[in-house]
Amino acid sequence: MNLAFIGGGNMANALIGGLLARGHDPRRISVIELAPAARDKIGARGVRVATAPDATTAKADVLVLAVKPQDARAALASVATSISGKLVISIAAGVRLDALSRWLDGHRKLVRCMPNTPALVGAGITGVYAPPEVVVEDRERAESILSAVGRVVWVKEERLLDVVTAVSGSGPAYVFWFIEQLAAFAEREGIAAPDALRLAKQCVLGSAQLAEASTDSPAQLRRNVTSKGGTTEAALRVFEEEKLAERFAQALAAATRRGGELGDVLGKD
Repeated sequence: MNLAFIGGGNMANALIGGLLARGHDPRRISVIELAPAARDKIGARGVRVATAPDATTAKADVLVLAVKPQDARAALASVATSISGKLVISIAAGVRLDALSRWLDGHRKLVRCMPNTPALVGAGITGVYAPPEVVVEDRERAESILSAVGRVVWVKEERLLDVVTAVSGSGPAYVFWFIEQLAAFAEREGIAAPDALRLAKQCVLGSAQLAEASTDSPAQLRRNVTSKGGTTEAALRVFEEEKLAERFAQALAAATRRGGELGDVLGKD
């Protein structure tokens, strides 16, 4: 399978690194990237780099759109005449399939996805949608590429990618914020800053690993930690009194709405 990436930023680097680690031939990967520093970084992996589409791009079986959303239309214009037969995978956040298809003169062999930043360390999760006309073979191709940096979840409707964005795309920011709060409290109470941060990071990491390994639901794992009349119950009672779950749901709803709004803006001609 020959791959061509339009854009050689962090996510493209992560995907290429994951593919190479799985044994993909670097000679079968080409990257179009304008920035010299990014081009040098990705070229050091042994893949072919260029500043514009060329004959190698035209021969690719799969094209991965990995540019900033606002640059997607111009990037696709540069390959629109040689897109026939190719599977196009877009990781340009917020850009909907109808816009991508329109910019590619009606091409519909498209997959749209929403990865997240833990992909940079091979621990990502990517939400993926493809229209019904994309065949099983192409869906499997897309999954084989995206799973190189973590897990893949398919959604049944494109609008659900806005929910994916709110939950797992933006989700790392919420987790980092929570780590900040744990560490900041520990430090205020007298624990040395490096140790406070270590406590917070390992708490989140270990809890996630336990949730992944356990057959119990997160709710049951929470109950397992919560002794009647104990410290955990005291903290959770404050969460309940402050209606933290409701407020968090409101925050996720706001992120979902914003995803839809950005899709409207990005898809305008």
